[in-house]
Amino acid sequence: MDRLQAMMTFVRVVETGSFSGAARQLRLGQPAVSKTVAQLEDWLQVRLLTRSTHSLAPTNAGLRFYERARVAIREVEEAELEARGAGAGLTGRLRVSAATTFARLMVVPRLPEFLAQHPSLDIDILLDDRVIDVVAEGIDIALRMGTLSDSTAVARKLATGARSVVATPAYLVRTGTPRTPADLVNHHALVYSQLDDTWAFRRGEEMASVTIRGRIRLSAAEGIRAGVLADMGLTVTSDWMFAPELASGAVQRLLPEWMLPTIDLWAVYPSGRLASAKARAFADFMGNILAE
Repeated sequence: MDRLQAMMTFVRVVETGSFSGAARQLRLGQPAVSKTVAQLEDWLQVRLLTRSTHSLAPTNAGLRFYERARVAIREVEEAELEARGAGAGLTGRLRVSAATTFARLMVVPRLPEFLAQHPSLDIDILLDDRVIDVVAEGIDIALRMGTLSDSTAVARKLATGARSVVATPAYLVRTGTPRTPADLVNHHALVYSQLDDTWAFRRGEEMASVTIRGRIRLSAAEGIRAGVLADMGLTVTSDWMFAPELASGAVQRLLPEWMLPTIDLWAVYPSGRLASAKARAFADFMGNILAE
């Protein structure tokens, strides 16, 4: 039995809550995962998991072993990188979570650069606008925008981006261009259902809030982009979400003298873990991209 591999398998089983979940992440068959954990229990002569028909959970001994094992695995990974030297590059698999539109525009087009720097590294990217459980999904680093809802999350702020009201020239020709925040109530607004409907503006010391009642609400930023580009209405969005169109003039920024609250981009790591060298390197890479 490969003790390190058995420890890694057991850690994945605990973090996913099932043999099948660990098998998917490790790209192994479920029987192989179950057999490995059983061999580990035999070698340690202690029961690590309590199994039932519908679930499994670590025993007290299993929980103690899990806490030590995950730290040991990280230490082994760091030791390997240290031995190879800083220029040797990263190896293995990096699992990244990111919002769909942000990843399509800001992450995926730049991946060739990162992969060229680390030719022995593979990347899995989970695209989802929802906040997912990074531990259960085996995520090494999640890119999240806005305010973090989990105060216990291990996070690093990568960048702060501007937000704007945007619309296409064709929409503005049809409806007119708003000159003040109050004018927005007379326009068709595309509302991102994961954000607040009240848009707060500042111009110097002057404040203005507008509550939008858009006829169209969308649960994903990709839908907001599609609606705006189809001349259906205006919206408030991160400038990152329309970076190509703002640069080309296909979308215009409205009310430029009025400022909206900025939005932060965070690198979030699984709580209770040391961030892996792979995750830290990817966070540095994304931070440099956004600094441009």
